Amino acid sequence: MKAILSGLQWMVFMLAGAIAAPIAIADVYNLTSIETSGLIQSTIITLGIAGFLQGLIGHKLPIHEGPAGLWWSIFTIYASLVGVLYSSHMAALQALCGGMIISGILFILLSALKLMDKIACLFTPTITFIYLLLLIFQLSGSFMKGMMGISSSHATVNIKVFLLSTMVICITFWLGNNRYTILRQFSIIISILIGWLLFVIFGQTSGISQVNTLVKLPELFPFGRPRFDSGTITTAFLLALLLIVNAIASIRLMETVMKQKQSRDDRRYLRAGFMSGITQLICGGLGAIGSVPISGAAGYVEQTGMKERRSFLIGCCCVICISLLPPFMNILAGIPAPIGYAVTFVIFVKMVGISLKELKTVTHEERTYIVSGVSLLVGVGLMFIPSSATSQLSPIVIAILNNGLICGSFLAIILEQGLIWKEKHSSKSIS
Repeated sequence: MKAILSGLQWMVFMLAGAIAAPIAIADVYNLTSIETSGLIQSTIITLGIAGFLQGLIGHKLPIHEGPAGLWWSIFTIYASLVGVLYSSHMAALQALCGGMIISGILFILLSALKLMDKIACLFTPTITFIYLLLLIFQLSGSFMKGMMGISSSHATVNIKVFLLSTMVICITFWLGNNRYTILRQFSIIISILIGWLLFVIFGQTSGISQVNTLVKLPELFPFGRPRFDSGTITTAFLLALLLIVNAIASIRLMETVMKQKQSRDDRRYLRAGFMSGITQLICGGLGAIGSVPISGAAGYVEQTGMKERRSFLIGCCCVICISLLPPFMNILAGIPAPIGYAVTFVIFVKMVGISLKELKTVTHEERTYIVSGVSLLVGVGLMFIPSSATSQLSPIVIAILNNGLICGSFLAIILEQGLIWKEKHSSKSIS
């Protein structure tokens, strides 16, 4: 029973963080209600399949998958290219599906060539610390806006929503630090249910839409036959490399939380790369938003103390089953977004602690200070540059420059490896 309840909590946590992306993308592409429902379903079922494959065969860690922010950015950018490079929204979506298929093939090739392990070696404690802090900084704005009820349809602060979100945060903190183990372990799902009840009492929820079918299978190539062009292939290649960085960082974080650094599985990244490739292929085939292992899973495990893989796999199976049942999907889609932001806020507070713990294992402090200072200044600085300032650049450059997390992380890797090479070269010259 405990494993089932833990699995249900994983399911709610996974769905709460995944619903927003397909809804936002559907709005950008002016999809009909039926097409929007299909996009939500294909994205959710893909995330469930991806998490199950990774947990069972791939990295074998309790890390859930979510819509990749990079793919989300590319979807948004391609929507702006309709009428310029693409004749219609459907043509742009077909190109994106083709890009995800190319990305999947690249993931599999890089894994087959055993390059995943070499890339993983670049993730030292310094890089993991920088990546985590940049991730927290980049998402903090979204958390605050969401908890204040600020959205595209409501540009001002909703005081009632903000106060309710603050109550959910306090409840989550209290449950997570409670002396009763069962309350700590199920703090997330209890907080979501209490928060949902509070939002209902104070009239801050929207109605649940009706459906006329109980079971629905996802459609293959819902937007038409995938398109492959030079721009899409180039975008897919660079995105695959960036997603590898994201995935490796998430795995490293969970290894830290699970205390597995000393007994690391040498083939973990190889298997994870293959499974990520298969997931990207599924995304392209079902017209879903490309997925990636979510770093926030480390904070979730730290908050709840649930490290067992069985519960996670049960949760993934529940996500897959729920995605096939439109009535249940509509109920879960009715969870007010501010509740998800409030609960995730607490989880990311835990991740600040995880990032600081990484610094305890650093052996060369001076190098860490230099790399961290430069990378954090550049990464955070890019987050404040308006997207309109890069509108005249190519889509892939826009996607990279608008992502301070990726730019800062890449810069940190380049700087650290450059300084390590310089130190080795200097020591050889002296000897």
